[in-house]
Amino acid sequence: MSSFAGVSVLADGELCPATASTVGTSAVCGYHLLLVHDYPRTKQEAPTGDSISSRPFMVGGHCWIINYYPNGEDSDCADFISLELSCLQDDANKKQQHVVEAKVVFSFIDQVEMQNPVYIAQAETYSFNGFSRARRKFMTRQALEQSSLHLKDDSFTIRCDIMVSSSCNPKDDDATKALLPHMCQHFEHLLQTEVGADVRFEVGGETMAAHRCVLAARSRVFMSQLFGPMKEGTTKAAVIRIKDMEASVFRALLNFIYTDTFPAMEDDDSMEEDETSQITEQGQEKETTLSEARMWLQWLQNLLVAADRYDVQRLKCICESELSEHICVSSVMSTLALAEKHHCHGLKEACFKFIQVQSPSCLQTLMASNGWDHVFDTYPSVLKELIAKLASNHRN
Repeated sequence: MSSFAGVSVLADGELCPATASTVGTSAVCGYHLLLVHDYPRTKQEAPTGDSISSRPFMVGGHCWIINYYPNGEDSDCADFISLELSCLQDDANKKQQHVVEAKVVFSFIDQVEMQNPVYIAQAETYSFNGFSRARRKFMTRQALEQSSLHLKDDSFTIRCDIMVSSSCNPKDDDATKALLPHMCQHFEHLLQTEVGADVRFEVGGETMAAHRCVLAARSRVFMSQLFGPMKEGTTKAAVIRIKDMEASVFRALLNFIYTDTFPAMEDDDSMEEDETSQITEQGQEKETTLSEARMWLQWLQNLLVAADRYDVQRLKCICESELSEHICVSSVMSTLALAEKHHCHGLKEACFKFIQVQSPSCLQTLMASNGWDHVFDTYPSVLKELIAKLASNHRN
């Protein structure tokens, strides 16, 4: 568990000393909250390259500070919010070239999956020896301003998780690193090696092995399916056939169930190397990037469906959050239909908010799309809600 390492409040464009507080912790894993009130004012008053700093806080016996850049750390990321973490060292440690190695994860307070100790343990390790480590392109300002999950009443909260892995003088040969928990890696290895597997699934022409107890512990649907009165596959030789799901999606579902870590989409091996090498022109590269983005969104939508189907609620929430952050004109109607079908209220509201800020020409494009027709035919009540919101915007 991460220990609470205090909170800093930024108000009126600066650190608010009256309400900011700090809590010291010697635990190797801790987190600090950075509350940003009146975000538009911080954006207006701090130009690119200027930051607002948190209060110093302690994690792992070391003093840290967070720098928040409302308009980016430099001109290359002027359209982004930048975040920077520094380890403050005393003069004695500076002279000894004292090095602190730590894993760092910046996230919004509602991104539960990124605050999991297992997730943090898998993050990249950074060395702090007088240098700062930054997320120069943490999030575009446009994406933040369109987000109903992160930005509320012109305020948002950043959580900085720090897991100190070692603290030593690099010249000290006897220095040892602290051991970090890797339970997720052990379970992932169990899934990959199939040692002790006692249930098999056939999905999309592929067969996958798993462990009943692990699945049942993580999903009430699997609990009922594998141990309930209507249990399937009573012997190891039996194979449970799953319809209407791609193998890559079910594999991602299993990966999350075993590791509690959001899975990455599998690479598309359908394109040969010689074909890839032919994509050299800028226009072709952009087309390929857009195609990959569409494939990723479709995979993410399918993963949400799988998570809902097997009642893996945490994965469903993560998919909902990811989809909310990547709404675009070409996907908003399919995402809206998905949100309505699978009872994702937050995702539905994010779609509404996105549509409400579109120009009249974009709205005409949406209304002429197949996605609009599908929602119109399948979920007419959703369109009634949307039209009411658009009419309210027009009156205002």
